[in-house]
Amino acid sequence: MEPLDINFDSSALYVMNAMMACVIFGVTLTLKVDDFKRVIRQPRAPITGLVAQFFLFPAITTFIIWLFAIPPELGLGMILLSSCPGGSISNILTYLSRGNVAVSVSMTAVSSVGAIVMTPFNFAFYAALNPSTRAILQDIVIDPVSLLGLFFLILGIPLALGMYLGSKFPEFARKVERPFRVISMTVMLGFVIVACANNLESMLKYIGIIAVTVIGLNTLALLIGYGAGKLTGLPEADRRAVTMEVGIQNSGLGFSILFTFYPEMTAMIQVVGLWGVWHLVSGMALTWFWSRRASGQKENERNFQALEADGAREPG
Repeated sequence: MEPLDINFDSSALYVMNAMMACVIFGVTLTLKVDDFKRVIRQPRAPITGLVAQFFLFPAITTFIIWLFAIPPELGLGMILLSSCPGGSISNILTYLSRGNVAVSVSMTAVSSVGAIVMTPFNFAFYAALNPSTRAILQDIVIDPVSLLGLFFLILGIPLALGMYLGSKFPEFARKVERPFRVISMTVMLGFVIVACANNLESMLKYIGIIAVTVIGLNTLALLIGYGAGKLTGLPEADRRAVTMEVGIQNSGLGFSILFTFYPEMTAMIQVVGLWGVWHLVSGMALTWFWSRRASGQKENERNFQALEADGAREPG
């Protein structure tokens, strides 16, 4: 693929990163320490999802890129997306899909923290495995300290601040969490739309192959999530939660990484931009399908409440 001319105002980068931090802050206002402890008390579903998210998905994505000889610029964008944690709307989609929201929230909590290390590591590791993407990666100056610093700024600090304020002022957090999330995500989506609109002519040049790549990658992510849940014998409600967490990636984080460190990688930017739109379409379509089919979630909730009660009665 020949390079495309992407028009991007570098000053808007600060706005986008601030919006990304606001999204994370809004999501974590209602997270509690118990959401992390739940992974220890009921580890099978969250661990299955996290393995699928941080290990299976990027590994299989890298294999697909090699198998089908996908252009390296697109392949690098695919690897970046497969290295990102779940998106912030996965909890809502899980709820609408009649999935296990407790599993979804647990995965969101752990993956948000884990992404600080796992996302940059997976991106560099898997991109270096493929000879075609490795050649491009070698031409990019990667500053691991700056990359880690970006993750702490837009993931680590907002997560810690959100959880702290949520625990200190729970009633306030409950009231502002939803509007805060909606407003920040709307602004974020508007940023993506404006960026795409300003570069529509350039993006249309390769829209066909990029669209096929994005749809294929998203389908792969959803299948990996559901397949991992089925392979480990998870109940249907847990499978749906894992599927949403693995299939709805944080494209906003991908944009922050790209525009901060790789603004010249235009094909990667297009992949992430289309993903940000398409995974909402596929997620809502799957939600509509699952919302009309039983998942056994009520029994799952009763079992979880019983486990919580047993834990509360244990001494010490």
